[in-house]
Amino acid sequence: GGGATGCGVAIDAASRGLKCAVVERDDFASGTSSRSTKLIHGGVRYLEAAFKKLDIGQFFLVCEALEERSHMMKAAPFQSRPLPIVTPIYTYWQIPYFWAGIKAYDWIAKLVCCFDTGMPECFYASRANSKFLFPLLSTKGLTGSLVYYDGQQNDSRMNLFLALTAAAPKWIEGYEAASVANHCEVQKVLKDEKGQVCGVQVRDLVKNQSFELRGKVVVNCTGPFGDQIREMADPKYQKLISPAAGVHVVMPRWYAPPNFGLIIPETSDKRVLFYLPWEGNTIVGTTDTKSTLTSLPSPDTKDVEWILRESARFLSVDLEDLRRDVKS
Repeated sequence: GGGATGCGVAIDAASRGLKCAVVERDDFASGTSSRSTKLIHGGVRYLEAAFKKLDIGQFFLVCEALEERSHMMKAAPFQSRPLPIVTPIYTYWQIPYFWAGIKAYDWIAKLVCCFDTGMPECFYASRANSKFLFPLLSTKGLTGSLVYYDGQQNDSRMNLFLALTAAAPKWIEGYEAASVANHCEVQKVLKDEKGQVCGVQVRDLVKNQSFELRGKVVVNCTGPFGDQIREMADPKYQKLISPAAGVHVVMPRWYAPPNFGLIIPETSDKRVLFYLPWEGNTIVGTTDTKSTLTSLPSPDTKDVEWILRESARFLSVDLEDLRRDVKS
């Protein structure tokens, strides 16, 4: 798999002097790794759930994600940036509640990153200032907002950099450049006489030729398609993956200012909704629903309509205008 995980494994192996090959059925980042909300974040909602449910697992997940956020901001500053995100508040009791949560988020980031988070401090904005920061935000019932910072990054470009870095010869001392190929599909998992996996049979989809890749270890980094590779290795396998899909709607650039995002922390059905500037447009999403496994999932009309209805509740734009403005 030539997504973020597969190319990341290749860099890890190459930097240890191991011989490594990566094959990707389609193009690098053609799947999940190019369809994110374009954020590098620790997960404010995960932190809230960790405190409410006393879930130490979710707490450590947030800590790890915040540490990784700091690393990515430093490792790739040319394609990462801190993005202030406006969190609207509609009742006065939520002001201290959100303030405490966001402050805890900032302080945990400082502790796990040795006070070098690469992010500015959060701050409170009045009702008028909230409207100034995010002009399309509806002020009906609005008491103010909290603005916190997370990272924004080009996910597909980062994936490509990982693939290129993995293949770079003699990048550092002891580095063993990986062999990296796209449009090469795994057709069969190979086994030795002891029944142990020893490689894969691959078809070059451009030249329509098959070849074998052999190694001591085969790493399955195919995301939602992981069960397909597992089935090749063991027809009696037990499925581990339940496919799910998220929908984003692309709106014109005037739906979000170029340097501010917006998060609706609680929609009518307790979900989260982001409005983020991206490449001269605005990304709105996301949903999370069960789906059938496919390389090119199509958006469900119901999910798109849910995003637009919720947007009409929080933005000073009516539903019909929102429908007309949908670009993709």
